[in-house]
Amino acid sequence: MEWEADEKEVKAAGAELLPDGRRGLRIHGWEIESSNRSILTSLNLQSWEEKLETTHLPEMMFGDSCLVLKHMSSGTKIHFNAFDALLGWKKEALPPVEVPAAAHWKFRSKPFQQVILDYDYTFTTPYSGSETVESGSDSEENKGCLKWEDCDEEINVVALASKKEPILFYDEVILYEDELADSGVSFLTVKVRVMPSCWFLLLRFWLRVDGALMRLRDTRVFCTFNQNSKPLIIREICWRETTFKALASKGYPSDSASYNDPNIISQRLPIVFHNTQKLKIPS
Repeated sequence: MEWEADEKEVKAAGAELLPDGRRGLRIHGWEIESSNRSILTSLNLQSWEEKLETTHLPEMMFGDSCLVLKHMSSGTKIHFNAFDALLGWKKEALPPVEVPAAAHWKFRSKPFQQVILDYDYTFTTPYSGSETVESGSDSEENKGCLKWEDCDEEINVVALASKKEPILFYDEVILYEDELADSGVSFLTVKVRVMPSCWFLLLRFWLRVDGALMRLRDTRVFCTFNQNSKPLIIREICWRETTFKALASKGYPSDSASYNDPNIISQRLPIVFHNTQKLKIPS
């Protein structure tokens, strides 16, 4: 069900909806906008293959979909898109996940997948977002100008979930998805929630290769609105991963049907990487 803003609550929070049919709002110096577009056309896919120097892309590519959070006075822009995520996939270049014999047969049974196990067909990405700074009236963008610093602060997800504040804006943007030839699922999505006191987002890569492996890579970003100082943004990156065999050895089910929802089973997956950072908005 599509979420719709309550205009009275938006106005009471000192915010305003974006004009011209754009999806999002302006609040406390931020402009937050989401865009959900159709799957890329074959012509656009060919262009992406050339730019990424690959002949392999996810089955469903929402290449024109994005989420953008822009701090208006500083020009700081945090955004999420499929192209940058796939650049991360290319750079990381993980070895292909080895699958059980039955699943291996499924992969090899399709003529166009003769070399599918020669590259990371899961499209796993280390991507945690993109940052640019728009400077000047021509909105020139400078990539890599923002600096994230390691910190001890953490995002209190429980407190966030229990906040008794209205949700002024919410959306989920699917960036790409692949069903791994009916042998699992791989997808990358980003969700955003804006309340009167803060905004919060979750970028999630979820992978399940049936009978073999599960991988969850979450990036949470949190910003509290502060009228008297520059915004401080906290980013928490957490990667979890395990095999079906390891789960079975602990007495957990080994059938794929038990692992459809990453929210439910995430705590069963051991953490393989965790990092918390902060970003101070430049003057």
